[in-house]
Amino acid sequence: MAGAPVFLSDPSSLAHDTGAHPEQAARITAIERSLEQQGWLGCVRVRSPAVSLESLAAVHSAAHIEAVRRLSARGGGQLDLDTVLSAGSFEAALHAAGGAVALAELLVAGEAPYGFSAHRPPGHHATRSRAMGFCLFDNIAVAARHAVDALGLARVMIFDWDVHHGNGTNDIFHSDDEVLFVSIHQSPLYPGTGAAGDLGAGRGEGFTVNLPVPPGAGDSEYRSLVDHVVVPLARAFEPQLVLISAGDDAHRDDPLAQCRVTEAGFAAMAASMRAVCRSLGAPIGCVLEGGYALEPLARSVAATLEALGGGAEPAASTGAATGASVGVAPVARAAQERLARWWPGLG
Repeated sequence: MAGAPVFLSDPSSLAHDTGAHPEQAARITAIERSLEQQGWLGCVRVRSPAVSLESLAAVHSAAHIEAVRRLSARGGGQLDLDTVLSAGSFEAALHAAGGAVALAELLVAGEAPYGFSAHRPPGHHATRSRAMGFCLFDNIAVAARHAVDALGLARVMIFDWDVHHGNGTNDIFHSDDEVLFVSIHQSPLYPGTGAAGDLGAGRGEGFTVNLPVPPGAGDSEYRSLVDHVVVPLARAFEPQLVLISAGDDAHRDDPLAQCRVTEAGFAAMAASMRAVCRSLGAPIGCVLEGGYALEPLARSVAATLEALGGGAEPAASTGAATGASVGVAPVARAAQERLARWWPGLG
């Protein structure tokens, strides 16, 4: 019997000093201040451990890990135009990956029904051998790989709703049929990857699902994709664990993109995923990615956690966190048709 939901964090996230940068420590303090005012929404707070180098090396090259460690030990510096390290960055990155791994362990062990790992730096842009896009290590990929390799799962689903395509996670599992990667993201937008035709390779063909949406897409498009594509994919794949790359920069007030999702939209997506996970007996957890408008980010995280813990069972086929049915939007219909070769029951 699962206990209380969990909220994982660590003070090292605040020591990742990026200076005048949208990916700033204030993101974490805004989230935690909001949740504290709401009694942490019933979550037990857990301090995250540092990830083991063994788990990290299962995803990232030794040269990449050492390069991040060495630059941080020298006091930090600019890795690229977007990605900054400070003296505290390596430790923060170890705990960010460690928090995601610890979340997966708690969920798989049945010690928590759902949870949220809220750390920085974020992770989904980091590739096997490169830090980029504010990200040093791919936290959610490390957790998913750990769930398969160390916890013995055969099927893990990663759903990425960050407005930017999770190119790192996409590439890490591109040839893998044990991890189903599904991403809704704005296109065109940084990093320029995630085309609808990128469907994986080799034994992983069909297990990479990219669902690009145009600038201006909002709750209706996102909810339709979740209810009519992501949820049916989950039913067909039958994951033993679902992890959400919960970046909230698709919010209508976020300064780095042009999508129009609201807190209600994030809640509806989370409610739909909660419903399908309950029907499958799969635990669900969120790993923080982007979100750069502080108060909208904090409200969206809270809305997500509330939806994951909702008492009344929402209708997974309609995403009815708000009680309204969502039809099949053109972007969802096109995705169903595109994916029918690999997932024939999608429509």
